[in-house]
Amino acid sequence: MSLRVVLADDHPIFRDGLRALLGTVDGVQLVGEAATGNEAIEVVGRLLPDVVLMDLQMPERNGIEATRIIRDQHPDVGVLMLTMFEDDDSIFAAMRAGARGYLLKEATGEELALAIDAVGHGQAIFGPSVARRVMAFFAAAGSGAYAAQPFPELTAREREVLELIAQGRNNGDIARRLVLSEKTVRNHVSNILAKLQVVDRAQAIVRAREAGLGGAGRG
Repeated sequence: MSLRVVLADDHPIFRDGLRALLGTVDGVQLVGEAATGNEAIEVVGRLLPDVVLMDLQMPERNGIEATRIIRDQHPDVGVLMLTMFEDDDSIFAAMRAGARGYLLKEATGEELALAIDAVGHGQAIFGPSVARRVMAFFAAAGSGAYAAQPFPELTAREREVLELIAQGRNNGDIARRLVLSEKTVRNHVSNILAKLQVVDRAQAIVRAREAGLGGAGRG
């Protein structure tokens, strides 16, 4: 029986190419596509595929948030991150969200086929460069070189934003300090509130200060 796959990526040209590639892979059937994180959640809920190929950065909800929701609602669906990003924050955020695999978009068709098969059968798989980063991370952790950071579900940028929130800074101040647009800061704040499972900025400040953030104060 073929593995049923949903493709979630906001770039139409990439989806076109991957659609053509998957059409040549034995044992794989592309049953649906999505261009945003919210669409991915809806399509997966409707089609219940075996595997979701999930981009990391998409409109509405990013791939990490979409993965977390999909895995919470449909634990039998395997998520394979397919992205250009191989930084530690992205990799481990995906793992914490429940992704079973992490593959870079530069992977060959054969590597992708093997990854889909592995994830579809409940295994965890990483591309070669990602696997090296994972191994290095745990080697450092075992040697004591890695110091755990509060709120590991947050990206590095989200932790920066939360640090400034805990100092009592408003979005405009945060935007100026981090050289970001206020819209981008608002998006980061929304992601932080969702990930920390708090309802407003005040609760986020309490959580952050309890974890030792915000100690530098305003200045």
